[in-house]
Amino acid sequence: MWPSIASEPFIRLGCFVGVFAAIAAWEMAAPRRHLAMSRAVRWTNNLAVVAVDTLLVRLLLPAAAAGVAVYAEAAGWGLLGLVGWPAWVKIIVGVAALDLAIYLQHVLFHAVPSLWRLYRMHHADLDFDVSTGVRFHPIEILLSLVIKIAVVAALGAPAVAVVIFEVLLNATSLFSHGNVRLPSALDHIARLFVVTPDMHRVHHSIDPRETNTNFGFNFAIWDRLFRTYRAAPAAGHAGMTIGIVQFRNARELWLDRMLTQPFREDSGPRPFNGSAAILTPPGGRDTSWS
Repeated sequence: MWPSIASEPFIRLGCFVGVFAAIAAWEMAAPRRHLAMSRAVRWTNNLAVVAVDTLLVRLLLPAAAAGVAVYAEAAGWGLLGLVGWPAWVKIIVGVAALDLAIYLQHVLFHAVPSLWRLYRMHHADLDFDVSTGVRFHPIEILLSLVIKIAVVAALGAPAVAVVIFEVLLNATSLFSHGNVRLPSALDHIARLFVVTPDMHRVHHSIDPRETNTNFGFNFAIWDRLFRTYRAAPAAGHAGMTIGIVQFRNARELWLDRMLTQPFREDSGPRPFNGSAAILTPPGGRDTSWS
């Protein structure tokens, strides 16, 4: 029997703590890059953002996506409610469709100036490790949840598919942002299926041509399918610069500065400058399956 939706927050919390601890230990044992900034400062403030995000979500949208999925199933809403597929097929389709929706949302948050102002806080981290995987502005989190709820209702995804997806999304965000070293042969195979840290790290490059690649969180197929895949940064993983042009001061790593970033002047470049189509690779982008 599947766990009840009432247990969903505890399932997610338990998985989050377990995966965070595992990736953090891995980073200390086999780091991929030298960290330039203080881990104590970054982790304290990045985890403080998680606390703010969680509090707001539970206060403003306590039912979240899983609760909407329960109601949608009971009311017969959504596309999956119209087909007589077995439950396990609906779960697989639901997880895959939600992952595609998050990929498209990610592209949208880079392309629309007002959304980028919210999302850039995630990219403004000056290092790249497991704590970066939870560094998202509270307004962005709420907006993302509203989009997710709309997708769940339209799709009619089973509640268990939503819970599985939420747990996967949390876990893979921590994994893909890990400052960890995978053997190159293993990374080469793994990134055919899932987003690996070396694959996602390219997305956090200060170079907009690299920032506009590798948007996936869970499954690597979407970047390859929509031709937004890049195999590696031009400067190499050890030599690449993490972050964005606008916020290079260490003071920007503190909670108060992170929360006010969207409301401050933006004199730096946006990832999409309007000169190229979002999903059409510019010349030189590596779109191979390697």
